[in-house]
Amino acid sequence: MGSERLAVRFEGQAWTFGDNIDTDVIIPARYLNTSDTAELAKHCMEDADPDFAGEVQAGDIIVGGNNFGCGSSREHAPLSIKGAGVSYVIARTFARIFYRNAFNIGLPILECSAAVDGIGPGDQVVVDAATGRIKNLTTGEEFAAKPIPPFMQEIIAAGGLIAHVRRKVKASAP
Repeated sequence: MGSERLAVRFEGQAWTFGDNIDTDVIIPARYLNTSDTAELAKHCMEDADPDFAGEVQAGDIIVGGNNFGCGSSREHAPLSIKGAGVSYVIARTFARIFYRNAFNIGLPILECSAAVDGIGPGDQVVVDAATGRIKNLTTGEEFAAKPIPPFMQEIIAAGGLIAHVRRKVKASAP
């Protein structure tokens, strides 16, 4: 209990998107008839970039602008991103409900305006979750974000809030 930690280093190719990417762009409403993460992943970001779901690689990183994840409160949006293999989402700002849903399902996210400005499509990016450091390996630029607090890292490492609570309950059982 309390020993779970988020993997420290994440590396992948950047997929960049603009401001106000809403949950209907992340996962269009026409696919909300399932909560199967693998099925949702097949349609992740398809209205913004029809090639995304077929080309994204495990570990890749989404970089968004202001208000990423705005719109409805659907948990399907971060589930589809996580299911597509995206390891991290970096944005200038997140809609608060998306922010909460991302942590609830175990998807790490960081807010960092400088990184959004300094990362381009296809750049190789490394994120250090423990320090909040982001490095664009393509350009050599480094950026500083506020790191994810340890208790939230535990939630992500467990795979989300429900799994985290289950582990805590199991650990405290006689």
